Amino acid sequence: MRLLLGRKAAGDRNVPDVVPSGGRPYMLRPWRMHLDVRLDNESPLPIYIQIANAIVHDIERGRLAPGEFLPSTRSMAQLLSVNRKTIVLAYDELIAQGWIESAGTSGTKVSEAFGLRTPASEDRMKRAPVSDTKAPFYDFRPPPARPLAVLNGKDTHKIDEGSPDGRLFPADVLARAFRTAMTRLSRNNTLSYGDPRGSRELREVIADMLKTERGLPINVENVCLTRGSQHGIFLAALTILRPGDTVVVEDLTYEPAVMVFRAIGVRVVSVGLDEDGVDVEALSRLCERERVSLVFLTPHHQFPTTVSLRPERRLHLIELARRHRFAILEDDYDHEFHFHSQPLLPMASYAPENVIYVGSLSKLVLPALRLGYVVAPAPVIEALAHHVSVLDGMGSIITETAVSSLIQEGELRRHARKAARIYAGRRDAFAVMLHEIFGQNISFTKPQGGLAFWVRFVNPECLQRIETNATSMNLRFAPSESYSASGRKVPGLRIGFASMNETEARQVLLGMGKASNTA
Repeated sequence: MRLLLGRKAAGDRNVPDVVPSGGRPYMLRPWRMHLDVRLDNESPLPIYIQIANAIVHDIERGRLAPGEFLPSTRSMAQLLSVNRKTIVLAYDELIAQGWIESAGTSGTKVSEAFGLRTPASEDRMKRAPVSDTKAPFYDFRPPPARPLAVLNGKDTHKIDEGSPDGRLFPADVLARAFRTAMTRLSRNNTLSYGDPRGSRELREVIADMLKTERGLPINVENVCLTRGSQHGIFLAALTILRPGDTVVVEDLTYEPAVMVFRAIGVRVVSVGLDEDGVDVEALSRLCERERVSLVFLTPHHQFPTTVSLRPERRLHLIELARRHRFAILEDDYDHEFHFHSQPLLPMASYAPENVIYVGSLSKLVLPALRLGYVVAPAPVIEALAHHVSVLDGMGSIITETAVSSLIQEGELRRHARKAARIYAGRRDAFAVMLHEIFGQNISFTKPQGGLAFWVRFVNPECLQRIETNATSMNLRFAPSESYSASGRKVPGLRIGFASMNETEARQVLLGMGKASNTA
């Protein structure tokens, strides 16, 4: 029999909502807590002792905390289908042993003394060791020594690698879109499980956008919605690759993608990169020596350097893909933001049968929405959808419906135009501040698009001092070594400018400047 502890029953006067006169507040749980009580009528132990032992067990393992109130004797009796007198006996036994204490008319609670264990408790612990959730009794794959996440701490400035400013999107517009989506979905009884490819409505909207603005010859069957571009990269890799395959990346590349490939068990090989993008000739020589299954690229604004892959190299790369039958995984993570000339069309627009195209709405709306997409031939999309159904079941129909309405009503287009103007101004101001603070110690090219600078340090020791002193300056950012697929030292940092206003950006850059001058 399983005992449920939690929400106060109607008319249960012995369990307070708030403990008076300085006691610990009793918080009504939003769900019922399960407590194992297996009552055995054949046992030589009386029923009230069995109940008392079960409560002691949950106190010992921390599920019932010091000061936490128990249900009233009446509620407990109803939950266990026993006589109330049995519960009174169990509680009296626990009070006598010091496990629980009476709070008068407020109820009965776990003893506050359980910062200090009693000798009886220590003996019981020796007989029945308490499980330690920090020390699993099984093997597992630990994360790498240097995790991907760059976490914010208190009073810590996180320098991102090109995130948008979530404060710019009007919260009232987003709230209205979600409210409308909830109402419509509820009315149509479509708040249940759905297509693992995602909302057909949003997929149609995205397909139309990609056809119109980016030249992709696709329809709704070529689109699978994902929880951001990283999720899309993972699904594509899971669909295309097998352990032991070879994946090619640029020597400076997007580390989370490399982590995905290595997690699947493939071999990651890097080729060179210059101001015109990936070295396609080096890739060609590699393909002559061994079989390549996939090439991962960020050709629009290369990550981290921000350079664009030249058109002639794009065509040569597609020719290689057809000749050697490898897939191209194109991560077009920030196509929406460009400040001067029109952006080059995605490689997927030239060769949709060779390219798996990954995009994101996170930078256009909010990163917290976690909404991206993969575009590929329909059979590949079906394979991706299978992996979605295994890993996640489906996406978020509420978010997808809300964002679909934002696109169709023109809200996203209006926001993109406004944000692009703001980001262009921030980019120009950021370039000036970089020159003012670092002078001849750095070199960079002001990006034509995207939301980050690639800053190269003339003196590697300057960069080393910044990375060494970052923590003391309350700065957090991706280390330079994270950009190299081959493990070589990289004399540069990718620094996002869009998520900070000018005051915030100056504060961060001054902190980096101070770190660079501190021995």
